[in-house]
Amino acid sequence: MNVNKLSDSPPDATLAVLLAAGAGSRFSGQSHKLLTEMPKSGGITVFEMALENLLQANFRQIIVVTGAASIPDAFVRHQQILVVNNIRWADGQASSVKAGIQEAMRLDAEAVVVGLADQPFVTPQAWRLVASSPSPIAVATYGNKRGNPVRLHKSVWSLLPVSGDSGARDLIRLHPELVSQVDCPGSAADIDTQEDLAQWT
Repeated sequence: MNVNKLSDSPPDATLAVLLAAGAGSRFSGQSHKLLTEMPKSGGITVFEMALENLLQANFRQIIVVTGAASIPDAFVRHQQILVVNNIRWADGQASSVKAGIQEAMRLDAEAVVVGLADQPFVTPQAWRLVASSPSPIAVATYGNKRGNPVRLHKSVWSLLPVSGDSGARDLIRLHPELVSQVDCPGSAADIDTQEDLAQWT
């Protein structure tokens, strides 16, 4: 799909879910990795950069799932954003996906597009491209390598794991017939360690 032919906004019934609940235990900095400033960014944190890219994708509603990190209110004070605190974040990523989808169900969403707050280089175009896919499961790819975000139609929500750290990975592996890949600009690089952060200086 040509990025230039994309609609300015994803379908109204498709919501975004940004997962920001994990402990970030591999990161050795003085603060949680999501609250660490990106190099040469003028003070913008990893979380802020990821969220700003998502805001530019113009979803009607964004669900931010928090947990271990104390995300400042100022970071999420926006009319498009709903914050859901996952008190079971330590159970793994599946619990955060579940928390986001439960909120999406309350809002009568037809689909969600799920991404990670520690991937600040996922572009607005990538969010919109994945959201526009008609596939039950659509996975962003970067140079033929699968990454995030991932679109999940409501028809597959009941198939998602309810525990563990796989998120939608097992669902994608078990049901390849439901999956399409969406070539996207940008990068799904994770900021997991100080070394990950330093390479973007």
